[in-house]
Amino acid sequence: MLQEKIPATVITGFLGAGKTTIIRNMLMNAGGKKIALIINEFGDLGVDGDVLKGCGADNCTEDDIIELTNGCICCTVADDFVPTMQRLLERDVKPDHIVIETSGLALPQPLVAAFNWPDIRTRVTVDGVVTVVDSAAVAAGRFADDHDRVDAMREADDSLDHDSPIEELFEDQLTCADLIVLNKTDLLDGEGVARVRAEVAERIARKPTLIEAKNGDVPAIVLLGLGAGTEGDIENRKSHHELEHEALHASGEAHDHHHDHDEFESFVMKLPPIADPAGFVERLKDVIATHDVLRLKGFIDVPGKPMRLVIQAVGSRVDTYFDRPWAAGEKRETRLVVIGLHEWDYAAVVGAVEKAAV
Repeated sequence: MLQEKIPATVITGFLGAGKTTIIRNMLMNAGGKKIALIINEFGDLGVDGDVLKGCGADNCTEDDIIELTNGCICCTVADDFVPTMQRLLERDVKPDHIVIETSGLALPQPLVAAFNWPDIRTRVTVDGVVTVVDSAAVAAGRFADDHDRVDAMREADDSLDHDSPIEELFEDQLTCADLIVLNKTDLLDGEGVARVRAEVAERIARKPTLIEAKNGDVPAIVLLGLGAGTEGDIENRKSHHELEHEALHASGEAHDHHHDHDEFESFVMKLPPIADPAGFVERLKDVIATHDVLRLKGFIDVPGKPMRLVIQAVGSRVDTYFDRPWAAGEKRETRLVVIGLHEWDYAAVVGAVEKAAV
C-alpha cells in the first residue's frame, strides 16, 4: 500500500500583508492536526517564528517550528529548504500537515518546484499556495502604476522599463496562488474592497479563488485541504523572471539565471528600553514616511511591564501588542528588524530610529 503524502501549504505575500497573523489564528483552530512550520524571514532577527512560538498551540510545539533566517528561501532551495524538509520527514512522529511561511520578498515558484525533487515528491505534496494581500496597501495604489503616464513617457523613450521590482514580486506571488486572501478589508469600505478585487484580478491570467479577511481571521478548514497538488502545475505559474529568461533564450541572448534581492536591504537594531511606547510609535511613523521604510518589526522592552511588546509596521500603519511574559533567563531588550529599498541612507535611518527611541 502506498503511503499517503503529507500535505504542505505555502503561505506567501508581500511584506506586512498579515501572513504570520493568519498562521497564528490557524494554529489555534486546526482541529488537533499536528502542524510543522517552516518560517523564512528576510533579515537576521526571527520575529515571525518567535511570535508563533509564543502562541501556545499544543498541536505545534517549539520543536515543530523551524526557522530559516537571513536568506530568502526561494534563493536557497538546495542549501536550506530541501535539507530541512528531509530532516523533518525523518522524524519518528510525522506531522499531519506542513505549513511554510515564505519571506515577504520571496518568489513562491522556486519553492513549489522544489517539491518535485526525488527525495520529496514521493512523500509530500503541495496542498495549495495561499497568497495574502494587504488590501489597504493595494487600495492606496502601492502596486498600481499610472499607465497613461507611462505610455506617454514611452513614446518619448522606447527603452523605458516602468515595472518596479515590488510590482513584479506582487504579481508573481498572485500568479502562483491557489487561494488569494484579501486581508485587512476592515480598513476599507465596500467600494474600496471592490476596487482591490478588480485590481488583483486584472494582474493575473489564472483565476484562483479570492476571499476576504479581517485581522487575518481565516478558518483553518479554508486554508488546509485545498488538494491542489500545485507542484504538478508549476509550469503554468511562471514568474516574470522565468518568462523573461525564456524570451531571451528564444532570441539567443544570454541571461543570468540567478534571482536575488539586490533591490532590498535589511538590518537589525538594538535599542534601550522604551518607557513611552505610544510616543515611540508616533515618532516611528514619521521615520517610516521620511525614509521609505517598507517594513519594521520586532520586540520592545517596556520598563515595569512583565510582558514583551511586539511591534509590526508596514507603511504608516504600526501595530503593537503584548504577546507573552519575558521568559526566565531571557535577556530583556528592544530589537527591531528594518527593511527598505536598496541604496537608502543607512546612517540616516539608524539615526532617525535611535532618535525616535529617546
